Amino acid sequence: MDLKTLATLHDIFKEVQKQQNWKAALDKLFGALRGDFIFDNVAVYFLDTRAKTTDVIYARALGRGKGGEADTVWGENFAHEVIAKGKMLLREPAKKIRTFDRLSQAYLLGFPISLSPTKKGAIVYVRFGGPPYSELHVHLASLQSSWALAIIEQKELNIAYEELDSVQRQMRLQDDFVSTISHELRTPLGFIKGYSTSLLRQDTSWDEATQQEFLTIIDEEADRLTRLIEDMLESARLQSKTLQFKFAPIRLDALIRDVAIRVNTHHPDLKIEFDFESLPPVAGDGVRLSQVFENLFSNAIKYAPNSTLKISVKPVGNKVVASFADQGEGIPEDYLPFLFERFYRVPGERTVTGTGLGLYICKQIVMAHHGNIWVESVLDQGTTFFIELPVDPTL
Repeated sequence: MDLKTLATLHDIFKEVQKQQNWKAALDKLFGALRGDFIFDNVAVYFLDTRAKTTDVIYARALGRGKGGEADTVWGENFAHEVIAKGKMLLREPAKKIRTFDRLSQAYLLGFPISLSPTKKGAIVYVRFGGPPYSELHVHLASLQSSWALAIIEQKELNIAYEELDSVQRQMRLQDDFVSTISHELRTPLGFIKGYSTSLLRQDTSWDEATQQEFLTIIDEEADRLTRLIEDMLESARLQSKTLQFKFAPIRLDALIRDVAIRVNTHHPDLKIEFDFESLPPVAGDGVRLSQVFENLFSNAIKYAPNSTLKISVKPVGNKVVASFADQGEGIPEDYLPFLFERFYRVPGERTVTGTGLGLYICKQIVMAHHGNIWVESVLDQGTTFFIELPVDPTL
């Protein structure tokens, strides 16, 4: 091999490496050497060992036969044979006749590839109408196949890395959740135990006002404990798809106003501005949707305590879109994709109590309504949650 050939191969390899995804890299690779190794179609197959079928993960037509649908166009049966025998195979037409139907004169060249002992495949090159593959063509095809396998292996490694990273993140989130929920459970239990023990002391008498104060604290902490337990149970039911929903036509603006009145009863300092347009009903479970809105109110109170909460509900096509916008500190952009994950809490928010289940529950409820929920945020400007629900198709 001379220096010029090496330089050409080096340039091709660099161009392939520059591609943004594995399919673009294969496109570049298979197109780069066509000046020296001409073929019409190429396909990459892998055997599904459980179903005993081959799946094509990549196929590209570069020449004749782009519109063909016969097996010979892509060499599927030939790929089965290459995989079964585990070696390079070359097949020429049984009868070489002069014909204008080049698709009937397929020259097949296949190389076995393997990602693991249980994941084997083949790369098949198809040339229509000849000429037969020369020894040089076979060597070039073998080189391309080795490069293609390296690209596919890198793709598989990237997928495995992303899955591993996701699993590790979930494990970290669950570890954080165990730590957080332990604290969250101990706190109300501590209050309940402490104040009830004080009330039961025989050596001290409490005046009526103090007794009332202690009982109020015990009642509030018991409610807090109940909410924590309900969130955990609700999260488990949503994850297992066992939570029941009762759908009926609902006016979203009226439902949000009802929730806002209840919230303002406990948080009279919360300023709320409404921007509601004339709305068609949506099909929803009022109790579950109220739970979503209560969580968004709660988040605004906790994370943007002195901000006005602006709530907008508008029809958009055959959907209704509600937005809850505050003017709080905002959320860093890097954290936004994870907000609706189970157990996730924004780093640095340890001073605010929470389990990381609220927004996860909200998303699962909205998805059960065939809707969508998302968040937008700008640091030092505020955060807006959006909920999109389909209009009731029965009305």
